[in-house]
Amino acid sequence: MSEHEARERATLDTVKRAQDTPDERQPYAELGMKLDEYDRVREILGRRPTSSELAIYSVMWSEHCSYKSSKVHLRQFGTKAPKSEALLVGMGENAGVVDIGDGWAATFKIESHNHPSYVEPHQGAATGVGGIVRDIMSMGARPIAVMDALRFGAADAHDTRRVLPGVVEGISHYGNCLGLPNIGGEVVFDPCYIGNPLVNALCVGLLRKDQIKLATAPGPGNKVVLFGALTGPDGIGGASVLASATFEDESHAKRPSVQVGDPFMEKLLIECCLELYQADVVVGIQDLGAAGVSCATTELAAKGTGGMDVRLDLVPLRDPSLRPEEILMSESQERMMAVVTPDDIDAFMAICAKWDIPATVIGEVTDGGRLVMTWHGETIVDIPPGTAADEGPVYERPFHEPAGQAALNADDPARLPRPEDLRATLLQLLGSPNLASKEWVTSQYDRYVRGNTVLAQPADAGVLRISEIMPGAEETARGIALSTDGNGRYARLDPYAGAQLALAEAYRNVAVTGATPLAVTNCLNFGSPEDPEVMWQFAEATRGLADACKTLGVPVTGGNVSFYNQTGSTPIHPTPVVGVLGVIDDVAGRVRSGFTAPGQKVLLLGETEEEFGGSEWAHVAHGHLGGLPPKADLEAERALALVLTEAASRGLLTGSHDLSDGGLAIALAESALAQGIGATVVLPDGDAFVELFSESSARALVTVDPESFDAFAELCAANELPCQCLGTTGGDALVVENVLEIPVAELRETHTSTLPGIFG
Repeated sequence: MSEHEARERATLDTVKRAQDTPDERQPYAELGMKLDEYDRVREILGRRPTSSELAIYSVMWSEHCSYKSSKVHLRQFGTKAPKSEALLVGMGENAGVVDIGDGWAATFKIESHNHPSYVEPHQGAATGVGGIVRDIMSMGARPIAVMDALRFGAADAHDTRRVLPGVVEGISHYGNCLGLPNIGGEVVFDPCYIGNPLVNALCVGLLRKDQIKLATAPGPGNKVVLFGALTGPDGIGGASVLASATFEDESHAKRPSVQVGDPFMEKLLIECCLELYQADVVVGIQDLGAAGVSCATTELAAKGTGGMDVRLDLVPLRDPSLRPEEILMSESQERMMAVVTPDDIDAFMAICAKWDIPATVIGEVTDGGRLVMTWHGETIVDIPPGTAADEGPVYERPFHEPAGQAALNADDPARLPRPEDLRATLLQLLGSPNLASKEWVTSQYDRYVRGNTVLAQPADAGVLRISEIMPGAEETARGIALSTDGNGRYARLDPYAGAQLALAEAYRNVAVTGATPLAVTNCLNFGSPEDPEVMWQFAEATRGLADACKTLGVPVTGGNVSFYNQTGSTPIHPTPVVGVLGVIDDVAGRVRSGFTAPGQKVLLLGETEEEFGGSEWAHVAHGHLGGLPPKADLEAERALALVLTEAASRGLLTGSHDLSDGGLAIALAESALAQGIGATVVLPDGDAFVELFSESSARALVTVDPESFDAFAELCAANELPCQCLGTTGGDALVVENVLEIPVAELRETHTSTLPGIFG
């Protein structure tokens, strides 16, 4: 035994040592645990925890892993869930799964990687993609596409110029290396995100609906296999406290807090997992993300027969100096944990070897109800796994309306001066960072790799065909559509309505492609839950989203909560980001965005009211935030979606685009830019400014061939959906009679020059 190993053995905090030294001080507070939480751990164990046990409980009971402040509100997504024949797997697993027909299922989920992306933008964003891809893999699916909902500070801020290029580069590098098309998402700028960028990554996968895999460890005697990349010090974060001078003088005082990704290893891991599933040699599987081995072992054991024995010293290490506490909390990427029967272990290991994936049996499933871990023969963990995985603290945090909320809502944008030159206003908005072309970002992503992308940015939603993705899918014409949306300004004005409007827009974006919305995933980005005003925003947003999902008939399948997005005492705007997945029976019938040919009728669907609270016009022209957001008319959204999907299936639509940020004016401009085709339209009687720039919800701009107009108008009437014919496509300019005329070339120059001018 070396001198180092001897010193390590002497300082090893075993279960026996914990029993013999009940009063030894432990750094629970440094690891984010409250005194009452630490006392509860002692009560559960009947002694003080070992340092390794403390590592497990501190991370499993953290806000990120346990949802301890949000759980009481998230339960609404279950209690209010609408009945859905499509839902196969809901909340509580690594990702939700929905039936998309013909024996196929789609699994999808969105998660945040906000804080790591601020500290180290490239790796933070890249590993955010890698982590969500592994969640999809762990359901038994092949990942087929990704999306990213991004938010940064003001576009011209120095910090944004540091963070955004690194984030985009990280997403591009990881996703492109995996061969996954990036088919959509958002890029939003607002000063509230300075120092707190939001990087929300979504992945979708495809699988046979009878081949779903779950995170469970049944069967005493089954083997526990850790496979994938070696375990290193990256991503440990808080575990460095456990390896600090509190425990030994030679500690590595600072470990990297941001994970480092290897997309080439992940690509091998994807193919390896798919072959393992095909060979049917996996009983249960869990990806290693947040909390690493701690999370994988406790969750697998808790959902199985209740017990597991693990030899922690068998974990393959990239850094042999890692202590047990650091191994448990390491968030090294590209790792998975599987439960395999003894009869299948040889086949499992052979498949891993074929793909050059390191794989090691580190333990065995038991029925003793305990998670026991040893380190070179010494017991360092002996806990009931469910107490770490499922029985953490649950807080009913106090909440109340923010002190200035009433004054904010009373500051109606109706008081703001209205522009006289609507042409200049349209160009001002079209060239503003939030509404300008995001081609500078999306051109760095491969949107069409693998050849299954039917629609991608700047379309309203991404659409994928499934016939060429998996063996056996050749006979289906089906496709899936995905969109993510959120508006922090709306949610700041009214978090209940803001969350509903986020869902409504994502729902509408899926419908305008011709797809039927099926299910929801969400990423809820907020400030500190310890702030009662933030907690009120969160409570209202979750209530609003749950109510809206019930009304629209789309269940929440899972998602993520990201708290503590704030600088000092100033939180970001509450930003619930909602992803919606829909299915289209025949991708050949998908509807493209914008004006697709001259001579088509331009129709406005829905009703326009004077609604400017939180609008792009108020934000860009006046730097104003106040009043109330647009009304979330969910019944109108449902009627609109029904008309859009029915019209698409009947081949009545030639183009379709939703109305949202910037209102009708921006929708007209974007539609003209889609194919370089202009239009001449006449506004309905009324205030031209309101008609052009209001952001009323439940509206869309569609085009139809003249011979299809009567049939489409009858469909709208049957569903009580307002339909107004505005004009006709054609020409090389956007003309709003008696209001403005702008050549398409000028629209394009204004639209495309903003981000390159800022970021180079």
